[in-house]
Amino acid sequence: MTWKLELITLYCAVCQAYHTRLAMSAQRLSNNFCPQFTDEECITVYLWGIMQQKFYVKAVYKYTKMHLHDWFPKIPSYQEFNRRINFLCEAMREFAEILMDMLPTDSQVSSHLLDSMPIVVAKGTRKAKTAPEICNKTYCSSQQMWYYGVKLHVLGQKRYKTLPLPLPVLMHITPAAENDLTVAKQFLPRFEGLEIFADKIYLNEEWQALLEQSNKICITTPIKLKAGQKVLDSADKLFSEAVSRARQAIESFFSWIQEQTAIHKASKVRSVNGLLSFIYARLSVVCLLIAARV
Repeated sequence: MTWKLELITLYCAVCQAYHTRLAMSAQRLSNNFCPQFTDEECITVYLWGIMQQKFYVKAVYKYTKMHLHDWFPKIPSYQEFNRRINFLCEAMREFAEILMDMLPTDSQVSSHLLDSMPIVVAKGTRKAKTAPEICNKTYCSSQQMWYYGVKLHVLGQKRYKTLPLPLPVLMHITPAAENDLTVAKQFLPRFEGLEIFADKIYLNEEWQALLEQSNKICITTPIKLKAGQKVLDSADKLFSEAVSRARQAIESFFSWIQEQTAIHKASKVRSVNGLLSFIYARLSVVCLLIAARV
């Protein structure tokens, strides 16, 4: 059956990555660590569960016990499985990076889309303490909400009538309150010769001029209202609408990865390692699904 072949292919990909790179991130100090349920099986089970729309560790565990017990007979208790998922957060991150690097890009395409989306650990203004090392609180104007968590930043290569193709060097996580423009200033100088459509938050005329001069990168954003101006004139309004239409694909991309992985809903995470595993496992799934579509 097709699903069996897909599961075997995923397991083989995880094993190959584990023995070349991931094992260094998953090393134990104990010489007696010889689990019957291997790290490779643990990563495979978690990713496969997410691909089956089982978005939380407990749901993945129940699905595996019910439907894949013959494939993974040595799966431990739920508590141990959850602990292993958290421990393997660095291996999850490395596997996501490997898959991102493997995504095909077209060097002839210069048009790109830049934006970020929230990954919500807690909504509203209530205090949250989960993963304070990487999370903080901010207001998301596009969704009109306060939230505690992180942001996923994506620079995607624009493609005709389909979702953009994310570039690995700018598909990463920052604390929620990190300014999008600050992130762009850190990473965009790595590129050259791009035409980027972005939101108003990336508007900074001095920086844009410098970037265009030094890296031949042109950033196009909607036009902001000037001080005291209540409405845009007709030409500026049409221009802003055209930029917004060009940016629609990145919004569709975020909607798609939310639908496929529920990456924006991290409310059940209870630790920094759990959050990192949650995020990077989903980015791995996103890369696998994109590769299947290309």
